[in-house]
Amino acid sequence: MKIQKVTEETRAKVYALLHRAFPGSDYEAELVQKLHEHGKPAHEWVCIHTNKVIAYLAFTNAYHGHEVCGLHLAPMAVMPDFQRQGVGSELLRFALRQEAVKSQPLFVLGAPGFYAKFGFEPCAMPICPFDKDNKHFLSLRNGSTTPFVVGYEPEFKTTVKQPKPQSRKRH
Repeated sequence: MKIQKVTEETRAKVYALLHRAFPGSDYEAELVQKLHEHGKPAHEWVCIHTNKVIAYLAFTNAYHGHEVCGLHLAPMAVMPDFQRQGVGSELLRFALRQEAVKSQPLFVLGAPGFYAKFGFEPCAMPICPFDKDNKHFLSLRNGSTTPFVVGYEPEFKTTVKQPKPQSRKRH
């Protein structure tokens, strides 16, 4: 298993992974594709096993108004066949040690039980626009006490989450 930065060559594999890891949703793959197309700053890594991308994670800028105030971890995905084997945890530990990430305030909207293992804690501030009560919004190295709604790259809002159409069997 090898961890490396995302390259032009691995992008298509990343999109395929996101479709497999989030069945019924095109949101994550379209989000990452739009971030790539628009040249948005992101710190991205993949985990490769037998020439296949089996895990992916990205950090994008978090904003307080127009100022960058940290990084958002989103999305993070592991190929279904490799889930619950520590692959995602290993990739996240690796990313948290990288120079571009290790001293930044970090935010994630996710499962508190999972992210707590890496030092993420519930936060009251900033407020996450995608989590009404901040119940699943966590932070690491966040010293903010000023009330504000944290901003995301515009691609997070413009990529509309829509379920894939289901095929219907006729009886």
